[in-house]
Amino acid sequence: MDLNSSTRRRSPPSEDTDQQLAQNSKMQAKRFGSNGITFTQIFTYCLVALPIIFAISLIFRHPSSDRTMGFADARVLENREVKQNATPIGAGGSEGVLFQHADKYNGKLLGGLLADGFDEAACTSRYSSFLYRKISLHKPSSYLISRLRSYEDLHKRCGPNTQSYNKALEQLKSGNKIGLTDCNYIVWISFSGLGNRILSLASTFLYALLTNRVLLVDQGKDMADLFCDPFPDKSWLLPRDFPLVDQFDSFNQNSPHCHGNMLKNNAINSSAMSKPSYLYLHLVHDYGDHDKLFFCDGEQSFLENVPWLIMKTDNYYVPSLFLIPSFEKELSNLFPEKGTVFHHLGRYLFHPSNHVWGLITRYYRTYLAKADERIGIQIRTFDSRRGPFKHVMDQILACTLKEKLLPAVDMQDSVVNPSENAKLKAILVTSLLSGYSEDLRNMYWEHPTMTGEVVGVYQPSHEEFQQTEKQMHNRKAWSEMYLLSLTDVLVTSAWSTFGYVAQGLGGLRPWILYKTENDTAPDPPCRRAMSTEPCFHAPPFYDCKAKKGIDTGTLVPHVRHCEDISWGLKYLLTRRVKADFLSSMTHRSTEISVFIPHKRRVDPHSEQHASEFSV
Repeated sequence: MDLNSSTRRRSPPSEDTDQQLAQNSKMQAKRFGSNGITFTQIFTYCLVALPIIFAISLIFRHPSSDRTMGFADARVLENREVKQNATPIGAGGSEGVLFQHADKYNGKLLGGLLADGFDEAACTSRYSSFLYRKISLHKPSSYLISRLRSYEDLHKRCGPNTQSYNKALEQLKSGNKIGLTDCNYIVWISFSGLGNRILSLASTFLYALLTNRVLLVDQGKDMADLFCDPFPDKSWLLPRDFPLVDQFDSFNQNSPHCHGNMLKNNAINSSAMSKPSYLYLHLVHDYGDHDKLFFCDGEQSFLENVPWLIMKTDNYYVPSLFLIPSFEKELSNLFPEKGTVFHHLGRYLFHPSNHVWGLITRYYRTYLAKADERIGIQIRTFDSRRGPFKHVMDQILACTLKEKLLPAVDMQDSVVNPSENAKLKAILVTSLLSGYSEDLRNMYWEHPTMTGEVVGVYQPSHEEFQQTEKQMHNRKAWSEMYLLSLTDVLVTSAWSTFGYVAQGLGGLRPWILYKTENDTAPDPPCRRAMSTEPCFHAPPFYDCKAKKGIDTGTLVPHVRHCEDISWGLKYLLTRRVKADFLSSMTHRSTEISVFIPHKRRVDPHSEQHASEFSV
């Protein structure tokens, strides 16, 4: 742009002015050694060019990392929004929902939760799972990450077939009372249904972290077939030649080495210098008062130097660990964000084996990947009669329609021309029976939705009844728990550990279907969970200091009674859900006083104790 020309347009100059400008131009040209450009023009061009150069530098500076930062935020939104901020893997089709994540730390390592360096081919799911789920809103603490890396070093030093392990094994075989050892161990016995096993194993790993023990996992019939090893270098599986493995099935409350039984018979001398070579811990749902003393600080002090602890449990007993004073500070450091224990430990420990991962990914890509929203509905009834039951179907519809999780249908079929851009919803149903998904599928096939949305209903399997000991049954169960955890919205059944696993892995606060009574759908039919944490079905109600019974759901603000089991304990209470908790207390069935800071409420209704824990 010529500023001199602009000046001339604003005010017609005289000839004297033109001559003066010409002389000035010649002088400037001589000064700068150029006959074709003026100082003013150079300055003007620079002003125009600098913003353009700066904008171009922003676009091309680290393009992949900048796009990834946008994608990290977008992953918590709808799948359609994610596509605008990420690079798809593959050439389209269902693989278009899978994305490369340039930020390795926050991507495949789950924010540092996982260690790098594993053989990816041996366990594809470990570093690929993040491609199928939204980025978690819950970040692991730096202290938890540090402790996990420290535990991995301990496991490498003390795991199976190491010098320390062989030394401890020889001491165990001798059967003599011994003093301190290089490494202490806790052996988890594979027991109960798959959901219970996953939850109890996560609890036992947390206990190992708190007590600096090495966790070894009884292989049972299918643990190696279902899960990858979570620790580098050394397996977490207990060798099959372990000397006590043949006694695992027979261990019970009356076993001679049972900790509770020994306390009951005054067979433990806490002041003795030497300790038993091993103790059996019976924390199954039928455990007695002396077994429950495990959750007292005094007994933890005694157990500290017992080299081998053998544990059988079908419970998620994490909430009661938070009530042990000596663990309180460490747990607070590990989990400063309350209500995220299983979410972090579950994603760290439980990686589907390649066979199970194939079941998961094939189903997801075929039926769920293209949906704008995925709704998981987990249905489990505790009824000896053969279903499906109308009152259960009525309850499912009442919950999902009332909470606007599913669109209502137009029974008059007045909607004739659906929108070309209709939103696609995929409903994933998991149930032992096919009837519930068939009813949903027929409803959305026979009638249009009021919103114009298109709804697909899918159910991977219907095994008719639980078959805990069958390999393929458990493969399907594990894959369906995982698929549920990949949904955007989740509805689960009361008392079911199957649903607990899914909500914890997915970091989802589900809507819980209340347990039905007298073949009647309850009113209200469901309520929103207070946190993603599972429920401890059989907690102790004992004050270790006062040595008397107490409601352990009233001791601290972050351990409460469960929404679905009034006597159970659950780890929560974040500020984010406190208002939801207070507003829905009138809908709970409980016979126990539930403590809320500055407020106490009692509901006189009661419900029967859970008769089946293998869910």
